[in-house]
Amino acid sequence: MIRRAKISEIPDILRVTRACAAFMTDKNIFQWNENYPSKATFETDIERNELYVLVINEQIIGSIVVSSCIDAEYIPVSWLTATDRNLYIHRLAVHPSYQGRGYAQQLMDFAELYAKENDYVSVRLDTFSKNERNIKFYETRGYKRLSDIFFPNQSKHPFHCYELVLK
Repeated sequence: MIRRAKISEIPDILRVTRACAAFMTDKNIFQWNENYPSKATFETDIERNELYVLVINEQIIGSIVVSSCIDAEYIPVSWLTATDRNLYIHRLAVHPSYQGRGYAQQLMDFAELYAKENDYVSVRLDTFSKNERNIKFYETRGYKRLSDIFFPNQSKHPFHCYELVLK
């Protein structure tokens, strides 16, 4: 079941994202670190009603942020659609113990259906340039790679921006 996250669930969500960060670091993918994603980031996501969790057997095993807010880093990107009715995906995570079972697909299906049902023209996101698994995941779903952006507090390497046009 995918539902909105509660503030009391932040410790569980952080356990998932920290497990993901450690899993990626073991594979020399330095996408997330001890500073990101943070408790404060998730608190803001919940205040905005943008954070959703995937619950299996009463346990949070994944999360996704579905936002209509454009981050400042995205403003210079040459997007495929006008910046007006766009949905932004952030912090998609599935606990490593549950990866490879289609749960990330379910979270993305949820986000894309949300975008269609709420009349957004596209879904936008970024993924770390050194995370080949994520790149393949998004490109297989039909996302088009655009330009790169940088998050210096996360990595010296770029993040690729992607967009899926819905209409």
